[in-house]
Amino acid sequence: MNTYTKYWFLEGFNLFNKLGRITMMRMCEILEMDNIDKGTTIELLKKDKKNIFFLKKGTVKIVDQVNDNVKYIVKKGNIFGELALYNESNEIQEQAIALEDCIVCYIESERMISILEKHNSLKNNVFKVYGTRIKKLERRLNDLLYKDSTTRIRDFINDYILEFGEVHENRIIARNLISHKDIANLTNTCRQTVSNILSTMRKEGKIEYNTQFISIPNKEQNKNP
Repeated sequence: MNTYTKYWFLEGFNLFNKLGRITMMRMCEILEMDNIDKGTTIELLKKDKKNIFFLKKGTVKIVDQVNDNVKYIVKKGNIFGELALYNESNEIQEQAIALEDCIVCYIESERMISILEKHNSLKNNVFKVYGTRIKKLERRLNDLLYKDSTTRIRDFINDYILEFGEVHENRIIARNLISHKDIANLTNTCRQTVSNILSTMRKEGKIEYNTQFISIPNKEQNKNP
């Protein structure tokens, strides 16, 4: 894949919005680019080298290899594998699985660290990504302590659609990419409870879903006369 294609790839990432064109082009020269099929496990460790990934297209879930639980979902325009920047060990305890066909670029973590040391704006943006994920994990812990299972599932569904969905007139529609088991992992509940709550929400008119899409009413649109 040529350098200009990779440059187009990185242009849409907020991470790089303060880097100059020359720096971007140099970075593109050392990036690898790959197309990933739906359902494929993405190797975070290649040839004994840890890598940082930039997701241009598609959606990926990050799974804990120890207990096989989903840790979080990554949407296009974001990075994953960033733990390699903070963990000196070569041991990888996460795996990434493509929830749909994806396009990624990746770079060895050692090279990424070298680039971060030269560009504080990029380093700060990566810290923000990592910090945001820590906050989400803290919120999940807080929800586990103070919210019942029904509320956790309802809140998760709404948050997922708002984050991954797109507005289509009077509804916000997202691809239905995660299984009931994944939702159960992310809300610390069980799959049967998730199924029951989703059915209840549909009967209440709170959501609509099928095997491909899940949606909620667009409250802002519905406020307009």
